[in-house]
Amino acid sequence: MKWLRFAHQGRVGFGVLDQDRIAVHQGDMFGSAQTTGEVVPLADVQLLSPCEPRQFFALWNNFKAAAAKNNWTEPAEPLYFLKGANSFSHHLAPVPKPRHYEGRIIYEAELAVVIGKAGRDIPPEDAASHVFGYTCVNDVTALEMLHADATFAQWTRCKSMDGFTPFGPWIETDLDLSNCQVVARVNGRERQNYPVSDMFFSPLELVSRLSRDVTLQPGDVISCGTSLGAMPWQAGATVEVVIEGIGVLSNAMQAQG
Repeated sequence: MKWLRFAHQGRVGFGVLDQDRIAVHQGDMFGSAQTTGEVVPLADVQLLSPCEPRQFFALWNNFKAAAAKNNWTEPAEPLYFLKGANSFSHHLAPVPKPRHYEGRIIYEAELAVVIGKAGRDIPPEDAASHVFGYTCVNDVTALEMLHADATFAQWTRCKSMDGFTPFGPWIETDLDLSNCQVVARVNGRERQNYPVSDMFFSPLELVSRLSRDVTLQPGDVISCGTSLGAMPWQAGATVEVVIEGIGVLSNAMQAQG
C-alpha cells in the first residue's frame, strides 16, 4: 500500500494511491486513518513529502562495498547524524544550489524506513512492528563543506541546506527487502545500483539500535545510507532515485541567479 501527502485546490491532504488515483483519507496516517470516499486523480495533485518527520536520521558507512573501497573499518554501532526540517523536500521539487558555495554537491540514493509506532529500547524481534513503511531519499551533500574546518566536521551544515533532503514520492508499506536494489539515474543514465542486503546494519537493526538512544515517534525517518556511485550533481541535471516496489523520486539541481 502506498501512502502519500498531496496539495490539491488549496488544501493539503493524504491518502492511498490506487494506480492513477488517490483514495483520500482523514485522521492520522499513522493511527486511525479512515477513507472519506473522495477520489482524486494523481495527475491533478502536487505530491508533497509523504510525512513530516519530527526527526530525520541518516546513516554513514553502512555498506560493506563502500567501506571496502574506501578502507573504512566496520562500525561497531550505527554512525548517524540528523537532517534539519528546512532541508525536507519532495518529488519533482528543484534542489537549489547554494549561492555562496562553489564546491561539489553530491547526490546519494538511499532507502529509508518510516516509523509507524513510537518506541524506546525496541528489541530487535519487535522492530518490524514499529515500521510503517519505506521510501526513497536523496541525501544531498555539499561535500567540501564537510571538512572545511579541520577542527570540526560539519555534518549538519553540509547535509541540511534548504531542499537538500528530497524524499518520497510516497511510503510503501509492503516492501520486500530480501531482493531490494537501490538505483540512481542521472539524466537517465544509471550511476548507482546496490543491494540493500549489503548493509552492516539492516533497516530493522537500525530501528532497534537507534531506539536505544532516542525515542522514535510515528513519522520519523531513518535513511539507511548509500553505497558506491555517489557522484557530483551538476546544475540542470535530474537525479532519479529508483527502488522497485516503491517508485521513482525525481529532482533536478537548480542554479540560483
